[in-house]
Amino acid sequence: MVIPLRDDNPTSRFPILTVLLIVANIFIFAFVQPHSDAALNRFDYEHAAIPCELIQGKPLTVAEFQTGVCEPKIATANPIATQPVFRHKNVYLAVLLSMFLHGSWLHVLGNMLFLWVFGNNVEDRLGIFGFALFYLFAGFVAAAAHIAVNQNSLAPFIGASGAIAGVMGAYFVFWPKARVLTILFIVLLYLPAWFVLGFWVLLQFFTDPNSGVAWVAHVGGFAAGVAVALLLWPRFGRPRPRPVPGPAGPWYGT
Repeated sequence: MVIPLRDDNPTSRFPILTVLLIVANIFIFAFVQPHSDAALNRFDYEHAAIPCELIQGKPLTVAEFQTGVCEPKIATANPIATQPVFRHKNVYLAVLLSMFLHGSWLHVLGNMLFLWVFGNNVEDRLGIFGFALFYLFAGFVAAAAHIAVNQNSLAPFIGASGAIAGVMGAYFVFWPKARVLTILFIVLLYLPAWFVLGFWVLLQFFTDPNSGVAWVAHVGGFAAGVAVALLLWPRFGRPRPRPVPGPAGPWYGT
């Protein structure tokens, strides 16, 4: 277990988009998503991305939903069984929506902690518009990685962790030596970012296959973040002078 708490890497401006993303994710989980198991399960199937739907390009049929088999032409004498369960669902828009849905308070708050620690610096370096495009791109790549290895899955996949993994990948490239206050198993200590993030990626390969954690999406998102940061290095990678606190204004760090 590796949990970053804050870094010693101040920014030059307030991370507006990072904060908005955190607020949006917590608001949606608290006030939009239902919290009873049955209602949440239906909500996820109606709104979240599902690999089978994306491969087929259309919503699950009643027969698929009932049998758990990704096959739109399941033999049935009941014509209703071939109809979509949620006929108005846009299966492609669902990929975007899934990036703002979570399964529990632990899930959403854990993701938002990682986003705050690493996102503010990446936003500071790329700017609000660049960070928004980067965040969405990393999330879509993470979703594609998950779908590629789960093409017949009928299980909705939710969470911002794929996009946040992309942010972590960019941080890994831009600030590998930044100090990060981290809980490593049960020990609290400062560690270099390359170790914290590298160890986190390594742990993904030891994820329990029955845990329901989309670890391939995490790895895919992280790889996307690394790749984009390397491509942007000539323009954004070189260190900038750090802001000095005082009469000229504050700095913002995590």
